[in-house]
Amino acid sequence: MRKTFTTADGATLSYSDSGSGEVLVLLHGWSQSAAMFRHQIESFSKERRVIALDFRGHGLSPQAQHGYRIYRFAADVAELLRRERIEKASVLGWSLGASVLWAMIDLYGTIGLDRLVFVDEPASVMIQPGMSEEDVKNAGALFDGTTMLAVAAQIAGPEGHAAREGFLGSMITKGIPKDLRDWLLAENLLVDPRTVAELFVNHCAIDWSDLFKRIDRPTLVIGGRVSHVNPQSQEWIHGQVKGSELVIFDESQCGAHFPFIEQPETFNAVLAAFLEKGSAKLPSAS
Repeated sequence: MRKTFTTADGATLSYSDSGSGEVLVLLHGWSQSAAMFRHQIESFSKERRVIALDFRGHGLSPQAQHGYRIYRFAADVAELLRRERIEKASVLGWSLGASVLWAMIDLYGTIGLDRLVFVDEPASVMIQPGMSEEDVKNAGALFDGTTMLAVAAQIAGPEGHAAREGFLGSMITKGIPKDLRDWLLAENLLVDPRTVAELFVNHCAIDWSDLFKRIDRPTLVIGGRVSHVNPQSQEWIHGQVKGSELVIFDESQCGAHFPFIEQPETFNAVLAAFLEKGSAKLPSAS
């Protein structure tokens, strides 16, 4: 079922609400949409209530006039949970969606959260002042502030389409079917270039490294051996979150940035095992 609601600051947000039972919330990445999780919605809504939100200006959520910031997105999710009277939910955040989940924890703590899944997000996308070489590797930081601003200008400028296509190409496996790649790019390009560039800067600039030791919920960290996000960063996050589990998909298991849509059966098996309070051990590649 597709629903909409209006946030406290006047944005209209669209989300899917499927199934019944224990709640699983899915949070998508930068310049993408809840449609990325179509395989998870189909599978997990058979036994759970699955909610997948399109962030403002993404997917089926119309362009908002303001609020393209991680903490505003976190407030949007919190408002949605209150609107639906959800008192406890497991939450999966992928890429920027993980940062939104981390902002929720920073703002509201872990009350109301059951189990947490972080999919392939660096602790800090940007190299922060004073970081050592080891800090950069552990954080998974990709570039410095000057490069970040240059990329944002490119996204917002006349070459924005090519820049976003190049971004996507660095995040998927070499063998991805062309029709799937084309669809992912089409979803990416739905978002207004200027606002998504603004969001890019805000997303990249935040360092979450001091947050992870405060997490006190069962947590699964998922990375990819051939992702643009260094798997060392996912190992580091796992080491910071007490009692967490770690799964790194290898290349044969589509271990880049989109494993949930490039090889959904493997991804879903890992996620199901974790949500059912079992082991999230990675199954053997078929």
